[in-house]
Amino acid sequence: MEFVISHLVKSYGSKQVLKDVDFVFGEGRIYGLLGRNGSGKTTFFNCINNDIDINSGEFYFRGNDGGKVPVMPEDIGYLVSTPTVPEFMTGREFLKFFIEVHEEITPDRTIDEYFDYMMVPEDDRDRLLKDYSHGTKNKMQMLLNIIASPKLMLLDEPLTSLDVIIAEEMKNVIRNQKQGRITIFSTHLLDVAVDLCDEIVLLHNGRLEPIDKSNLGDDAFKEKIIAALRDQDDA
Repeated sequence: MEFVISHLVKSYGSKQVLKDVDFVFGEGRIYGLLGRNGSGKTTFFNCINNDIDINSGEFYFRGNDGGKVPVMPEDIGYLVSTPTVPEFMTGREFLKFFIEVHEEITPDRTIDEYFDYMMVPEDDRDRLLKDYSHGTKNKMQMLLNIIASPKLMLLDEPLTSLDVIIAEEMKNVIRNQKQGRITIFSTHLLDVAVDLCDEIVLLHNGRLEPIDKSNLGDDAFKEKIIAALRDQDDA
């Protein structure tokens, strides 16, 4: 399975944020979407998630037979940097409600086994979500996507503002979840992209440009990327 983007264009008035974007993402890989703050990473994700309309172009899955398969809402998991959770529920109530509402989902673990997998402390599980730390709220958001098991995971700077321990735990979860799906992880931090991702894609002046990760150990090559990010138009 591949996720294909063909001639995608998105403008806000006279400002063209995405300019004829063409790219193919492959299954079982984590792609680091690298770009400065304001470069259009969130706009790109919002287009794919159908939160905003595109001006032109298309995107779809391509099966092994080469045929086009439309992207359905249930095919996408979207993790944002600032999680929104129903603060009047406990963590356990939230997971139970999510599973009950999505009748198409067949959980392969118990709720406590999901909590264990995400390393949510036992004394947090029956507390109100409003009392959760930012990092634990992010874990709950990730856990919903693990339960739903979408084909395409869009991770929009999910490690922002997390402490070192939770950030490392989240990285391991993302790595463990990459098989059988396509994962696109946006970040403005080069070191995070190099550490976590199998491939790196630069969002530069409204287009996606693949970066040879094998060259990233070279300081001169890193400087070239940083210079490109510094000089790009703000979106």
